Amino acid sequence: MDSKATQALLNELVQTLKDGEVGYATALTDVEDQDLKEVFKKYAAQRDGYLTEIEDQMHQLNLKAEEDTSITGTVHRAFINIKAAITSKDRESILNECERGEDYAVKAYQTALKAENLPGQLKSIIEKQYQGVREAHDTIRSLRDASKK
Repeated sequence: MDSKATQALLNELVQTLKDGEVGYATALTDVEDQDLKEVFKKYAAQRDGYLTEIEDQMHQLNLKAEEDTSITGTVHRAFINIKAAITSKDRESILNECERGEDYAVKAYQTALKAENLPGQLKSIIEKQYQGVREAHDTIRSLRDASKK
């Protein structure tokens, strides 16, 4: 995989992780349910940690993270404009928005894992992070399903 393709792939993950972190941090401050506050806090911290790992790898590979390079990130940001769901204080709506964001995160990681010849430790880092993203997705979906009226 050439460095341009690697950079584009990693920029996609960086943007997805940033969006997830901001989305969960926003949800965390505005949601009233204590159990959701804990979950959102955990996943905001998870995304922050993953972001640091990817940015470290980019630095080692002499690649720069670019801002707002992705179409997926734009769609993802639109999802995590969670204010409307939070304003309604409806648990199911909030979790629906979070799950939509997790769907994008899962797809971004699946795409990254299909890449051939990722340099250095990237493949194992992305695989490990993908497992965490899948777990977050499944947790959010379970919470959402449990909140259905």
